[in-house]
Amino acid sequence: MRNILLTRFLFLAGTLLALMGCKDQTKPRLDMPRTDLSKEALIPKPLKITPTHNAFALDRFTAIYTAKEAAGFEDVGRFLARALKEKTNLDLAVNGANEDGVQRVIYINQAKNLEDNAPEGYQLYINQDSIILNANTSEGAFRGIQTLRQLVPPSANDTLAAQPIWPVPTGKINDAPQFGYRGSMLDVARHFFSLEDVKKYMDLLAYYKINVLHLHLTDDQGWRIEIKSWPLLTEIGGSTEVGGEAGGFYTQEDYKELVHYAAERYITIIPEVDMPGHTNAASVAYPFLNGNGKTPELYEGIEVGFSTFDTRKDTVYAFVDDVVREISEMTPGPYFHMGGDESHVTEKDDYIHFVNKVEKIVQKHGKRMIGWDEVAVADVDSTSISQWWSSEENAKKAVEKGMQVIVSPAKKAYLDMKYDSLSKFGLHWAGLIPVDTAYIWSPEEIGGFPMDQILGVEAPLWSETISTMEELEYLAFPRMIGYAELSWSAPAQRNWEDYKSRLVGQVPYLDQMGVNYYPSPLIDWPDTTEKEKAMPKD
Repeated sequence: MRNILLTRFLFLAGTLLALMGCKDQTKPRLDMPRTDLSKEALIPKPLKITPTHNAFALDRFTAIYTAKEAAGFEDVGRFLARALKEKTNLDLAVNGANEDGVQRVIYINQAKNLEDNAPEGYQLYINQDSIILNANTSEGAFRGIQTLRQLVPPSANDTLAAQPIWPVPTGKINDAPQFGYRGSMLDVARHFFSLEDVKKYMDLLAYYKINVLHLHLTDDQGWRIEIKSWPLLTEIGGSTEVGGEAGGFYTQEDYKELVHYAAERYITIIPEVDMPGHTNAASVAYPFLNGNGKTPELYEGIEVGFSTFDTRKDTVYAFVDDVVREISEMTPGPYFHMGGDESHVTEKDDYIHFVNKVEKIVQKHGKRMIGWDEVAVADVDSTSISQWWSSEENAKKAVEKGMQVIVSPAKKAYLDMKYDSLSKFGLHWAGLIPVDTAYIWSPEEIGGFPMDQILGVEAPLWSETISTMEELEYLAFPRMIGYAELSWSAPAQRNWEDYKSRLVGQVPYLDQMGVNYYPSPLIDWPDTTEKEKAMPKD
């Protein structure tokens, strides 16, 4: 089947060129360098790589074509053209614009009969004259172009021809993800991050095939999402943050802009409204929510577990219903995260009553409820999801109830833990997480759960100790790159020594994006990064 597909699409690519009348049969092929596709620093590592030891000449005579009637494929082609423009300054025509002089093609094709019919699976066939990307869906095509982006060298070769050429190694790649859910969480409640910051983070996540961004939108220190039926949530609850800084919030138009930006990158936004604990900011805005007859003060510290909603008051559930409804209407993804963690001052019976009620509200608005692992103590049904962060016992309860689990154990997956005792940012209550500790573990095995009950992997980044994008990047990178591989690549493809060498190959992209990554002493960074990296300022 693979040979048939290859023959078919090589023929199709040649036909495209012939129809354009742009392939000069008398023109000799360029003498391209020998390459080894299997040695490329790809992260996440694909399932199977077969090198053919030549190179495709990416240059100004290359054009991009996509399946004409396949939904989303042309958008993927245009995304690739923009990404290559940023990296190479090449203006590649997409689907027939400015065809003059075209000699080679990149063809993004819908192939519904791939052997691996995973929605994000793809195949790359690279030869000297064409690159053919086959995918079942535009989502799979988008994941495939991230691999192609990584194969384009950071600088051109100006000795092969009169024009600059970026040699892309030839061969075949078959790939599909280990987990369908591959995520990162960003806490915008403790410290607020702007639209531009969140967009940049999504760009970085998408490059490494992450497909979920979980936004922690509310906490004791701030409420960051506009709710039109409850305007004081942002007017009062969004007015500060940890340390007393100015805070901020997303208007509903801002949030829709983030959702749209994410969708263009095939990232699902998961909104989280944390409750019944972590609710001080909401109760400052609307004191009836806490049920104790007192109006709390705005909170700028980092302690947890002191706040709660009144779980026996009908008006609280009317409030929750409005919040879930307004956010769900703006969120096309299937999930709504209700938090549920660290509700230390909520009586157990009250907590169970609250989670049960909120689950029904979330379901009423067409979403599947996610909660931190504590929610498994309630009478939730098997359609809800437990995010394992602290208690393995709670995660096992969830599995026993038939629920799926998101694997996010703090001792392995928390991006806000310090790298070492000298780290300037981060906490250490779950332990230190150097770059090797973040990578050398198995999401499939750590909890002993059946694979069909592991929804996927998520790396949360809490923001108690950071307030700028530079500081966010310092904690997230390079560890987030390792989590991307843990959630995409099959266990047989993961190897620390091999990963270390491939991580070094990510430096040009990180530098291009201006990422303030942590230069871990465990990694043999290239000479250009051995100089002391600028540390974030206080």
